[in-house]
Amino acid sequence: MKANGSIQGRVAFVGSSVPRQCGIATFAADLCDAICSAHSDWDICQVAVTDPDSSYEYPPRTHFEIAERDVASYRRAADFLNINNFSVVCLQHEYGLFGGPAGSHILSLLRELRMPVVTTLHSILREPTPPQARVTKELCRLSDRLVAMSHKGVDFLKEIYKVPAEKIDFIPHGVPDVPFVDPNFYKDQFGVEGRSVLLTFGLLSPDKGIEYVIEALLSILAAHPNVMYMIVGATHPALKRREGEAYRLSLERLAQQRRVAANVLFHNRFVSKEELVEFLCAADVYLTPYLQREQITSGTLSYAVGTGKAIISTPYWHAEELLADGRGWLVPFKDAKAIAETACYVLDHEAERHAARKRAYMAGREITWPQVATRYVETLERARSERAHRARAVFTAKTLDKRPRELPPLNLRHLRQMTDDTGMLQHAVFIVPDYNHGYTTDDNARALVLTILLEEIAGDGHPPLTDLQVRYMAFIWNAFDPARGHFRNFLSYDHRWLDEQMPEDGHARALWALSTVLGRSQDEGLRGTAGRIFDQALTKALEFTSPRAWAFTLIGIHEYLRRFFGARAAQNARETLAQRLLDLFKASRSDDWVWFEGTLAYTNAKLPHAMILSGRWMNRPDMLEAGLTSLDWLCRVQKSAEGHFVPIGTNGFMKRGGERARFDQQPIEAYSIISACLEAYRATGDSRWQGEAQCAFDWFLGANDLHLPLYDPTTGGCRDGLHPDRVNQNQGAESTLAFLLSLVEMKLAQSEISE
Repeated sequence: MKANGSIQGRVAFVGSSVPRQCGIATFAADLCDAICSAHSDWDICQVAVTDPDSSYEYPPRTHFEIAERDVASYRRAADFLNINNFSVVCLQHEYGLFGGPAGSHILSLLRELRMPVVTTLHSILREPTPPQARVTKELCRLSDRLVAMSHKGVDFLKEIYKVPAEKIDFIPHGVPDVPFVDPNFYKDQFGVEGRSVLLTFGLLSPDKGIEYVIEALLSILAAHPNVMYMIVGATHPALKRREGEAYRLSLERLAQQRRVAANVLFHNRFVSKEELVEFLCAADVYLTPYLQREQITSGTLSYAVGTGKAIISTPYWHAEELLADGRGWLVPFKDAKAIAETACYVLDHEAERHAARKRAYMAGREITWPQVATRYVETLERARSERAHRARAVFTAKTLDKRPRELPPLNLRHLRQMTDDTGMLQHAVFIVPDYNHGYTTDDNARALVLTILLEEIAGDGHPPLTDLQVRYMAFIWNAFDPARGHFRNFLSYDHRWLDEQMPEDGHARALWALSTVLGRSQDEGLRGTAGRIFDQALTKALEFTSPRAWAFTLIGIHEYLRRFFGARAAQNARETLAQRLLDLFKASRSDDWVWFEGTLAYTNAKLPHAMILSGRWMNRPDMLEAGLTSLDWLCRVQKSAEGHFVPIGTNGFMKRGGERARFDQQPIEAYSIISACLEAYRATGDSRWQGEAQCAFDWFLGANDLHLPLYDPTTGGCRDGLHPDRVNQNQGAESTLAFLLSLVEMKLAQSEISE
């Protein structure tokens, strides 16, 4: 710091960065430009979060790139910032910008920084979900200062998140400093000279409510036939990835149906700041007909105020604040009639329109980018000064034992390669799908669970793997025989069912997949399909005698009760099956055989896994203890003298009092123990279980009897098993799914810890 206490110009802005089409990227660029204009000697750096499957030609100011979904990438960014001695970090926060549940990955970066952090909160929720609440409270704790862009946001931070008032700064969204102009000066640039122009701009999505303005146009045109409604902006990239241009096309169809197409003009692209100002200057009336009250900040509305527009808006929170004191007009949500009446009034009363414009413009002079930059500089310096009076954090590079293990990046190439229009094929010859063996419901059920869990890895606001989810769901739907109430398993490549009924444990795995859809998916269509067969499939499961079928059913019931906790039928089924499993354990266990039956066979860890879940959520300590005790014994049985994981081999398994089969070792066993141990950690908080899960995961990567990896990072597939002398080079469905499910569950566990 300089002698006068000001920052010596090394400030890092963390968030999205241009040229990404994102409001926060634009905000950060404008703010950085404004600060640099006032402080040309400062070193301003941006750390950019890049969304999946995207790449950008970032400007020189962007020095580091974070892969959104890779939590290790956030920790590397923290190392970069610490090593390069930045004076302060300014974080631009929005839940959907960062990876992990509710954007929790960003916490991994903040926890490792040694410099002060100023966080600008672009969303402050009044009714956050539990994950959003946990992330926001931790974000507030880790930040030295917080910036809210509205007074309501300040109130929410104090009242809902219990942030001390002295830690919060109110700094409005910045706007360009432009002259107060006559709209007619710019209209010829857009071919609308002589017209009254209504304008809406911003990234398009259904919550913008543009359809209500189009509905209102016919009434507006009856009084003002020269009106042109301009809609400026590209479809939001996340929405476009998920649904294409469906929303925009629906607006175009609506304009045709209402016979106002000649008065609607779309500019379907992301416009530059300079173009945007010219569009705004050409508008007579600016509209934000948003559908949700819960919007704490609107950059588009701020820009409209700053350019002195006559504004009509629905009363979302930021609009109520910005348009107070006669700076605009508010209309009810989803009310085309009110929009039409207000628009006609504003166009008819020129003096009132210009008076409101002037009031808006004068208010905008207080929030131009130079003014906002000055206030940010004050906040950054305050954070630095306050930190200087506290003990300085000493930076020490974290050794491997002090930070979470880095996991391989997710690679779905082989998953897609093994999936055709019917579903996921069962076997592969090396990496080539083997059509001769067709498909199984088992594999498609596991694949469906994987793709649902991947939604949570992706984080908020990102498209699910809908194409794969629908395909796997369709396979399970087709496999179900409603006349008998059970599933078939083997389907030939020419679409002939080769069995009448799958084994009990396979039926239970299909039920687990349906339950995961019902408990976790956000897609109503998928949930509706799963719900059509869930009850019948659950009823059938109560007739089963296989302990593994009971276990998979219990794990599935837990997934179902995540969303439908009050469902008595599912609760009763859980009580019945969990008691059966506990009784089996009590009858079978002995001092030297702490197990549920006389044989260790396949997917063994699912039995204690089901007990741990049931005991924890039914408040049954005896069940929880049975699950933890049996899992502890299983981990010890499956551990080599050198300490690496050795699953029970399928070439003979292991009987009470007999020798264990060392080979062939299967990937599904590693996945089962990983999933169970992670659940044991959630139930107990004992980090020993994290270590057991990591030990089993390392088996995929080469920490095994042959010191050879089973995971193939080039394909994203997993080899089919470990023989006494070699690795099976075929990358079939079960093995690949076992690895991918293991990876996803490990990543989810890291995200939970980072919260």
